[in-house]
Amino acid sequence: MKPPFIITVDGPAASGKGTIANRLGALYGVPVLDSGLLYRAVGVLTARAGKDLDSEQDAGAVAMTLTAAMLDDPAFRTREAGECASRVAVHSAVRLALRELQLAFARQPDGAVLDGRDMGTVICPTAPAKLYVTASPEVRAERRWKQLVGQGEQVALADILDDIRKRDERDGGRADSPMVAAADAVLLDTTEMTIEQATDAARRTVEAARARWETS
Repeated sequence: MKPPFIITVDGPAASGKGTIANRLGALYGVPVLDSGLLYRAVGVLTARAGKDLDSEQDAGAVAMTLTAAMLDDPAFRTREAGECASRVAVHSAVRLALRELQLAFARQPDGAVLDGRDMGTVICPTAPAKLYVTASPEVRAERRWKQLVGQGEQVALADILDDIRKRDERDGGRADSPMVAAADAVLLDTTEMTIEQATDAARRTVEAARARWETS
């Protein structure tokens, strides 16, 4: 029996991968997992409980209690949540606790789109379609700044650029499941693309992968 058609969309913060993943999910009629939201939730809930974000034991204990039903809190989509996520994501205990949630999502019979940083390398290394979406730090910072301002947050663009660079270093340098493009992922640099252009490029990549999958 052929395994489900899974699409992984990895890349750094504000690269456009979330929007692309959601549009691909709508196009193919399959559910989309924002795995970054899981780490944001763990980070925010750890801080909310007065625990230490840099403690593997504290953050790991919170991660073990997380369920999909807990992910609707708007606090998980703030600038602070992004910083919290990057700090707890370095802990192996957190990643292990969240791995089964992600794997269960990927097992859906009709397929799925998984958006994150290690979807194509760790969670679904045999996925038929893999994208690694990126853009320059400056462009990503401007995108995130506009998003946060639109949500009512008051923040300087320079501070967001600093956040982006720190998160890239932390996410790419962690020992467990670092952010890196899978060897067989298609690189999509959206620096000079509109979201429509990026989505179309992603669709064409997925269509090619789907054609190979259907005949395999």
